Amino acid sequence: MKASFVLPKLITLILSLTVAYLAYHGYRRNDQRPLLYVAGGFVFIGAGAICEGLIYQTFGATTLSAALIQAVIVSSGMLLVLVSLTK
Repeated sequence: MKASFVLPKLITLILSLTVAYLAYHGYRRNDQRPLLYVAGGFVFIGAGAICEGLIYQTFGATTLSAALIQAVIVSSGMLLVLVSLTK
């Protein structure tokens, strides 16, 4: 992964984990299960932000397979956020 892509991905990870922490804190304070889904969703979204480069570099996967895995992880996070909005 080139150095120019590292900083934006780290910022995305930090922001998504911050949102996840705040949502989890809200869940603990108010006992609202949808906030737990939001927290979990943003953890997946944050992990998806950095996983493509890690998979590509660490396991020597193709760009296509690393991107596919990233898309599945981020989509899972978005699905959890969607579920939280329907509860």
